[in-house]
Amino acid sequence: MNSPRRTFLRQIGIAGVGVGLGPLVPRTFGDTAAAIGSSLLRSSTPEAEGVASSGILAFLDGIAHTKSELHSFMMVRHGRVIAGGWWSPYAPPLRHTMYSMSKSFTSTAVGLAVAEGKLGVEDKVASFFPDDLPANVSDELAALRVKHLLSMAVGHEPDSTHAVVKEDNWVRAFLAQPFKHAPGNVFLYNSTATYMCSAIVQKLTGQKIVDYLTPRLFEPLGIRGMTWETCPRGINTGGWGLSIQTEGLAKFGQLYLRRGEWNGRQILPAKWVEEATTFKIQQPLPAKPARPQAQNDWLQGYCYQFWRSQHHAFRGDGAFGQFTIVMPEQDAVVIMTGESKDLQGELDLVWQHLLPAMQDKPLAADETGLAKLRQALFSLALNPPKAQPSSPVVTKISGKTFKLDANNLGIVSVGFQSGEKSFVFTAQTNEATHSIAHGIESWHRGETQMPGTPPRIITGNPPEKNYKVAASATWTDEHTLELTWRYVETPHHDSVTCRFDGDQIAISFLSSIAKLNGREKETRPHLQGRMEG
Repeated sequence: MNSPRRTFLRQIGIAGVGVGLGPLVPRTFGDTAAAIGSSLLRSSTPEAEGVASSGILAFLDGIAHTKSELHSFMMVRHGRVIAGGWWSPYAPPLRHTMYSMSKSFTSTAVGLAVAEGKLGVEDKVASFFPDDLPANVSDELAALRVKHLLSMAVGHEPDSTHAVVKEDNWVRAFLAQPFKHAPGNVFLYNSTATYMCSAIVQKLTGQKIVDYLTPRLFEPLGIRGMTWETCPRGINTGGWGLSIQTEGLAKFGQLYLRRGEWNGRQILPAKWVEEATTFKIQQPLPAKPARPQAQNDWLQGYCYQFWRSQHHAFRGDGAFGQFTIVMPEQDAVVIMTGESKDLQGELDLVWQHLLPAMQDKPLAADETGLAKLRQALFSLALNPPKAQPSSPVVTKISGKTFKLDANNLGIVSVGFQSGEKSFVFTAQTNEATHSIAHGIESWHRGETQMPGTPPRIITGNPPEKNYKVAASATWTDEHTLELTWRYVETPHHDSVTCRFDGDQIAISFLSSIAKLNGREKETRPHLQGRMEG
């Protein structure tokens, strides 16, 4: 019998999901095919590319036995995809929020602009924005160069990002920040330093970097459908905000592995790839390190918006575990997206299982191991919570409306509608009606603009759109309905608890961000109300 996962993959025509299944080319599915773009990545079996299927299985098993939550995984060896999988309800066509993995794409935009003679890394930042400079330009600001932005050696302390993004003009706010160190001397992670790189490229080219990169990077690699958030003045945020498919990350990593060459064409100068991915500055060493420096992937040195890693690798790296790991000595690329707190633990599993699984020549065919790996990849899933599929309360609340007390989400009432296999939650504001259909202890895919969603960790102007959501419902006891909303193009999800007491309702929210940080409550209000009629 075909599983829903296999049926879904067959319907969208993705031939290469799994291992050794042919080219990663979507054959049908209309807009999905356009969104993914024509792929130049082809697939192979692990053993044919010198990788033991058992090592990849051990990696997947290792992930399953941790608290890490992966949404997708892809491994490329010798230019061919040897394994790829998505944890349902996540899927190949979906874009995924990259957070700081975006920085490596911003660095690429700078590299292309350098190659075109539009700027140099020694250029002074103040020279690009004469109208936004403070009245008194400090010696440090006058000395600040593009290379300091790229290497996170601005000299601000603390990180100026949260102060800058509160303002309307982020460029002016950044240039007004005080300096504690001379530029180039001290590493301190600063996402608005990357934003300034984006602003510089836009100032010189007249294009947002997502548009500047499209004909130079995305189109040659067959990547389409990407989006990038902007600041209030229409500049791509640079340090975060890019959304792209997993396969797009694999292509990007392969481009850097091949020193900027793609399908016989030099897309990015090899000189820039070398400059952008080699050691530039050492991160400060902790007074009481949790592990030796040689085993800490955040202490191997920083480059130009890339991190050095153990085993002579380098990586693009985003919050909650958005990874593009490039391993030149092994001729391999490993991609992971997800939502996790223990990012070092995820990288440890790569070094523990995937690295030793790679040999420098093809291995003997392992049909048994390959079959197990295929089955494991096809069956990857994040199962919805399951307690009780129904409750006697359902008949009392279905079709009813609860009027809510005033709240800062602007929700004036909520309603519930029970079906045989689904459960619909509806929130009414003064402007719109927002409904989310849930599978009963199963995923139901839809879209939403529900107020207060999805969870975020940093500001920006996301594109106006409905967010794709996979939703499920279960009853944890007779009076408590638990709704789960997975925003499948972000790393995050919400748990929404609806407690019924006679004709009264209390609704609370808990985002996965708050839960990862050990909080059992968050800034969104508890909603309270009473049944009408």
